[in-house]
Amino acid sequence: MTREEARKLATELVAQMTVEEKAAQLLFEAQGVERLGVADYNWWNEALHGIARAGLATVFPQSIGMAASFDADLLFAVADAISTEGRAKHAAFVAEGDRGRNKGLTFWSPNVNIFRDPRWGRGQETYGEDPYLTATMGVQFVKGLQGDGEYLKSAACAKHYAAHSGPEALRHSFDTQVSMHDLFETYLPAFEHLVKEAGVEAVMGAYNRVLGEPACASTLLIEQILREKWGFEGHFVSDCGAIADFHLHHGVTATGAESAALALKKGCDVNCGETYGYLLQALRAGLIDEADLDRAAIRLFTTRYLLGEFAEEQPFAECTYDRVDCPEHQALNAKMAREIIVMLKNKDRALPLAADELGSVAVIGPSAQSYRALEGNYNGTAGEYVTFADGIRRSLGANTRLYVADGSQLFQDAGPDRQVDDRVAEAVYLAKLADVTILCVGLDASIEGEEGAGDIGDKAGVSLPKCQQRMIEAVSKVAKKLVFVVTAGSAIDLGEAGERADAILHAWYPGARGGEAVADILFGRVSPSGRLPVTFYHSDDTLPDITDYSMTGRTYRYMTAKPLYPFGYGLSYTTFAYENAAATRSADGAVVTVTIKNTGDVAGREVAQVYAAMKDSRYATPIFQLCGFASVELEAGEEKTVDICVPGYWLKAVNDEGERVEPDTSITLYVGGHQPDARSEELCGKACIALKL
Repeated sequence: MTREEARKLATELVAQMTVEEKAAQLLFEAQGVERLGVADYNWWNEALHGIARAGLATVFPQSIGMAASFDADLLFAVADAISTEGRAKHAAFVAEGDRGRNKGLTFWSPNVNIFRDPRWGRGQETYGEDPYLTATMGVQFVKGLQGDGEYLKSAACAKHYAAHSGPEALRHSFDTQVSMHDLFETYLPAFEHLVKEAGVEAVMGAYNRVLGEPACASTLLIEQILREKWGFEGHFVSDCGAIADFHLHHGVTATGAESAALALKKGCDVNCGETYGYLLQALRAGLIDEADLDRAAIRLFTTRYLLGEFAEEQPFAECTYDRVDCPEHQALNAKMAREIIVMLKNKDRALPLAADELGSVAVIGPSAQSYRALEGNYNGTAGEYVTFADGIRRSLGANTRLYVADGSQLFQDAGPDRQVDDRVAEAVYLAKLADVTILCVGLDASIEGEEGAGDIGDKAGVSLPKCQQRMIEAVSKVAKKLVFVVTAGSAIDLGEAGERADAILHAWYPGARGGEAVADILFGRVSPSGRLPVTFYHSDDTLPDITDYSMTGRTYRYMTAKPLYPFGYGLSYTTFAYENAAATRSADGAVVTVTIKNTGDVAGREVAQVYAAMKDSRYATPIFQLCGFASVELEAGEEKTVDICVPGYWLKAVNDEGERVEPDTSITLYVGGHQPDARSEELCGKACIALKL
């Protein structure tokens, strides 16, 4: 069904409704119209890294972890599996008469905000700090969710539009002040690509204001950019409670009726919240007219027709409940979990571990046996979880003793108490016994996440909670061999203990199969291949204030301070050589051709990265900017020649008005396994190849 056909049917349907019935369609809990064959529909559902909050589902790694795979094709497969499960669960719920929240086919995912500050709690939901990586991964996720058949398999939603990345504590009243240059160079490209390239069906407005206008009622964002400039034809939804913020916190309106009218007039079609309950009052007061209701209702029913809700035979009948958390999806989950793990350190080839040579192993830390450390936020419930302790236990021989202990609580910063001290004492004793100590530390969504997680959702800084620091400090001094497995959706600095560590794996929130994947890396069944989608900082000292949305000094693209670990960085058990690199202009951009050879003795996956630098431009340009990548799997000794396409969009500069223009300087492309900065070269021991374009 084409959009034109769906819109025609939607227009005919809405024309038969009373004004009260039309207004009722614009609430996220849309009321059915029995006489017209319209069922109740709840627009609120989530599918960030699996079907969320509706029972059984495959729990894939959190989004920030999947970004670390730098594997867009694999992310497409994950999204396709998610939409299969979404279809199956929706059909099952409808069969039982349940059309409530988290039961529909409109998924408020993905989150393509830019993770510009490591303290932002919701950064774990994003694809990292880079506009190109975010756009590329986001496009594939949307395509996987929506499919390319006659009907939408599900309806994806690009959120939170726009310039939204903390602070969580102020999000209901915050006014984001951002230059046109930063808005169009950093904060908007992912949304633009999801609209133009992926055809995303919905866009969700953010809580904050942007340059004085509420994001859910913005002339600039919704009317001028989204609808006029980009030609978006889908529907627009508010974040939950965001329209009530207009009068309660932003002070741009005085009443609920005024807020509802402002949002509707500016193009917000469905309200997550209750404020559109005032629409009829706004209509009676002359703040809106019936044509405003028609426009929004037609957009919403266009989506419902595109989903096949009113088709004689329901599409995607092959998506049956036996596909939910099925073996095929579990295997896909395990593959993604293996690809996301970033090896940050491997001193003297401490990893992989030889299982048959270990007499005893201590697995210590609050994440060792935690399901929550696997899940992240906005998650479903898996049929089986493999914790880190589980995965390691399954990898050891019958004669190897495994010791498991919490070592500390996840967080408790009120100072030492007897319970914490006792846990530390046990951890120290076991570390002295064991041949190798694997410290499973980090965060989970109870202290890092949306407003309401921990104190405010955001982190105070890049260090771990003090109770974990005390345990880590004590254990790191006595362990014979020390390996860290860190769970977090953001950058973490382990401090001096990180210097003492023999190896560090950053596992993000790796999903239900996370323990299996970590064990595969630890024991060498798979070579690590994840790359950092964010910069890791030495401390908070070099970070601008979290309320400052200027990109000056932020992320690898504009920071001048030396990072702890750079964006794009990650180690392997094997080595790769880049040869015969060349760059040529294409019809739309450039193509980098390079031969990559696995020069080590084990198979591995290499993430080849291309960066562009436009030095000495009169426009503000990044130091360098990711503009292409490719995931290549190679056996030991094998080589492949790959073509990496660089779209012309990413080879332009952005002027002060936010326009993409041809750069007034030469462009240098760099290709290699990391970004072309001194810190990456220092850690990886090799430079990228520079190519003049």
